Amino acid sequence: MLGPKVRRIGIERAFLPADAESVLRAELPRAELVEAQFPLERLRAVKTAQELEQLRIASDLVVDSMLAVLAGHGPGATKNELVEALRREEVNRGLNFEYCLITAGTSLNRAPSDQVLREGDILSLDSGGNYKGYIGDLCRMGVFGEPDAELEDLLGEVDAIQSASRRPIRHGARGDEVYAAVDELLRKSPHSNSLEFVAHGMGLISHEAPRLTDRGPVPYPAYDAELPLQKGMVLSIETTLLHPRRGFIKLEDTVAVTADGWEAYGDRGRGWNRAGSNSA
Repeated sequence: MLGPKVRRIGIERAFLPADAESVLRAELPRAELVEAQFPLERLRAVKTAQELEQLRIASDLVVDSMLAVLAGHGPGATKNELVEALRREEVNRGLNFEYCLITAGTSLNRAPSDQVLREGDILSLDSGGNYKGYIGDLCRMGVFGEPDAELEDLLGEVDAIQSASRRPIRHGARGDEVYAAVDELLRKSPHSNSLEFVAHGMGLISHEAPRLTDRGPVPYPAYDAELPLQKGMVLSIETTLLHPRRGFIKLEDTVAVTADGWEAYGDRGRGWNRAGSNSA
């Protein structure tokens, strides 16, 4: 129990509710509240066996939910209907639904809407589901019909980049080796101007340590780029192809660092999933 002699309290302001801070200040008026995000995040970077199991379950349930939604909806459904169906699937599996980013057809717009999905459209589902505080965050692709040869090649390229990024992952490998493993593929791709790759730590929140890059959609100091990965760290690895003619194509995977390599959670449905296969 905190006593009157406490002089400094470490907090993470981004997650401390205002009413909780008010209680701390009222009960311990002499204590200084100090931002402790960095040391607390370093402590969270290496997960315990129990934490890894929560992340595994969260990832499996998110993928199960996405595949069920894809199989159960055919042409004529709207993006809003699919997002609501995904929310129900995740909640029914014991997850707290956090969000769904969704694209359909050739559009790159990831917001839910009343857009109607049609035969031949491709579809991406990128969803976060929370299981006992830990986030499953993955992206899978669907198609209303059969993918043509070009679509197979495009998703195959995204998958090849994802697979290459996993190869160096192991306890003791430098964090920037993950990026080095895909540099040549990204540079030599005929779609290099339309490809985005990012790898980041995840766990209680979707972006946390290890922090491997200062580039990408969520910039932060690349503190772990030159440091060794450690067994129990968890990475979210994302490759996105913003194709100007075929649309939004993405895979996002969750990969845990092990003593001699890696283990991927929810590692199913990474090809073209046929939407509507179970719909009447």
